[in-house]
Amino acid sequence: MVRITEDLVRKRAEHNELQISSLEEVSLHQQDIERLEHLDKWCRELKILYLQSNLIPKIENVSRLKKLEYLNLALNNVEKVENLEGCESLRKLDLTVNFVGELTSVESLCNNYHFRELYLTGNPCSDFEHYREYVIGTLPQLQWLDGIQIEKSERIQAVQNLPFIRGRILEQQAAHLKKRAREKAEAAAKQNGKAKETDGVEGDENEESNKENKPGFDGRWYTDINERDKKDVKKEEKSHEEKVDEFWNEKTAYTPESRLEVHNHLQELKTKEEKKDDVEQKAPRKLFADDGRPYNINEPKLDFSLTEDDQNVLLDLAIFKHLDTSSLECDVQPTYVRLKVRGKIFQLELPVEVNGDDSSAKRSQTTGHLLVSMPKVKQIIRPKTHNSNSKVNKASDQKGKNDSNFLEVDASARKAVDVTSIVADNEEKKMKAAAPFGSQMSRRDLPERENSADFVDDPDVPPLL
Repeated sequence: MVRITEDLVRKRAEHNELQISSLEEVSLHQQDIERLEHLDKWCRELKILYLQSNLIPKIENVSRLKKLEYLNLALNNVEKVENLEGCESLRKLDLTVNFVGELTSVESLCNNYHFRELYLTGNPCSDFEHYREYVIGTLPQLQWLDGIQIEKSERIQAVQNLPFIRGRILEQQAAHLKKRAREKAEAAAKQNGKAKETDGVEGDENEESNKENKPGFDGRWYTDINERDKKDVKKEEKSHEEKVDEFWNEKTAYTPESRLEVHNHLQELKTKEEKKDDVEQKAPRKLFADDGRPYNINEPKLDFSLTEDDQNVLLDLAIFKHLDTSSLECDVQPTYVRLKVRGKIFQLELPVEVNGDDSSAKRSQTTGHLLVSMPKVKQIIRPKTHNSNSKVNKASDQKGKNDSNFLEVDASARKAVDVTSIVADNEEKKMKAAAPFGSQMSRRDLPERENSADFVDDPDVPPLL
């Protein structure tokens, strides 16, 4: 029997930092809960309570939830609307596909002034004649019934016909209650028969265990042990299959008892399968070859890509987008990388040796992919590459530095007269004029002539140029 525990409620209160005293919404659906309890003491601030797809037979222990606005009990075993008078803020009640046959029990909601929506689809009472008119006439504050809005004219007519409709509802309700009493008795008798049958099987097993040991053992000769064992196993398997088929092919009324029986049957099958798996444990998967080389394994069947550059080996693994990161384990070794995804192994041999200590794993927040970056042990260092234009410019710059460090100016761009060579040009012109034709010797290269005898050096006379 599954009960509502404090640990179960705290696990469902992750959005409230595991605090249950201030919890306003909790979802306990599909937990096989068989009793509604404790929530009115632990979670006084509850406004929304989801309990669909459980095995709850009775509405109880919710009267202290004064702030409860929405209660979902769809797909349970509820047979009566009760114990909701204390839920002062209740606005919506969902009892879809239950076993409510006592339709007059909805009258207990008359004093819930904020009550607006009720769902009774799939209950035996929804098949009653004048079912909708009775509910509308009984609950004047109701605005929606089974997802259909209540019209004003429909409400007036239901209130007017309520005294006549009520008698017909009571008759159908009484017939349903008699039928339910008969179904309960049949279910109890069937349960007792199964209990006796189980006791008989246990007795036969005890008798067989108390047999005297005869030749061979159990009265069989050694020569026919294997064949008879095989026949017994086949009979047991066949009988089990036949029992399963008989259970599912048996025609039964849809009642809380039959629903509970189906649930118990499925639990038994699940338990047997778990025991079978425990007995037949698979041999541990071999991760390495005999020579120590790691195998490539992809148990979770995930898409991946393995790339490398000069410095790193990159593994991009397509992890499921909504998988919790706590379900992942990553281990990087020099020659391989291994991950566990929900216990399933993903292992890949690496093309080069990597440094596991400096490796990193990052997960994308948009796609969920896992990127494992693994630095190589022997990294390749390459010079930086440049385009052709940059190479030419760099070569020309280097050449200019070697030739001259002066700033070059285009002669045609000069605006002033170049006076730096005026003196030199004049001297060259005079020398050329004084030199005889055909002589290429300059004035400075001519030998000095001796002075004449009558030469008088007068200092007032300037020298000839």
